[in-house]
Amino acid sequence: MGRIHRKSIRRTEPALRGIDRLVRNIETGRFERSLSALTAVGAVVTAGEIYFEHDKASFGNRWMWVPVVLGPIGAVAGIAGVVSKTAAKTVLPIAAATIIANGLQGTYLHARGVAQKPGGWRNLRYNLEMGPPLLAPLLVTLVGGMGLLAAILRRER
Repeated sequence: MGRIHRKSIRRTEPALRGIDRLVRNIETGRFERSLSALTAVGAVVTAGEIYFEHDKASFGNRWMWVPVVLGPIGAVAGIAGVVSKTAAKTVLPIAAATIIANGLQGTYLHARGVAQKPGGWRNLRYNLEMGPPLLAPLLVTLVGGMGLLAAILRRER
């Protein structure tokens, strides 16, 4: 009797689709690398967008440079997390936590900017449209959250 090859066994298993495939990738550790890569891409995209938005404001506050600088750092940490398990468990969570802290700080600074517009919070609709985007810094916080989640998840063997 011949040996049963691993490939033939895999063919008999039903193909996983949708959420079942995602759960399987999380269970096996494959999702950790994907999330690290998404963190890298998200960091680059948000840093670029932040640069253009803060450039419109002429970088009037020196803190406007921080998320622009953290973007490439998050991208490098995300790529390192894809390539190296050690980096995924050390460098990536540090960069991600820093990005989260900066996103929360940015939300505070943007809220302060809305309040400083004429009429402050009483003129909320106008000041939200014309002032700094109040919730935009939370988007960069989500990028940091993806990096932290990637660092927590199990790594594929």
